[in-house]
Amino acid sequence: MIRLVKYKVKPQHAADNERLVRSVFEALHALAPGGVRYATFKGDDGLTFMHLVSHESDANRDLLTGLPAFKAFSAGVRDRCDEPPAFTELSLVGAYGVFDGAEVRG
Repeated sequence: MIRLVKYKVKPQHAADNERLVRSVFEALHALAPGGVRYATFKGDDGLTFMHLVSHESDANRDLLTGLPAFKAFSAGVRDRCDEPPAFTELSLVGAYGVFDGAEVRG
């Protein structure tokens, strides 16, 4: 399963949202859990964020959401938003070299 989460933050919360997202990636890099694929993108407006997440199995679902950094990020996300998170389940049709070597660190 691949899930896309898209939302738009209020201008005054953009930097804070990005900081919280980066904290999640710091925690993931430190823990290095297997079975989880996660990427976050920011739109050219600087306010729209898109998260792609996939889990190799149902057993891996809590690896991301159980992180204290993820809980801190998600705790106030709706308050930071102009447009609340919208969730879309995606089915992969095909991919080639998606994000290979494109990791970005804080």
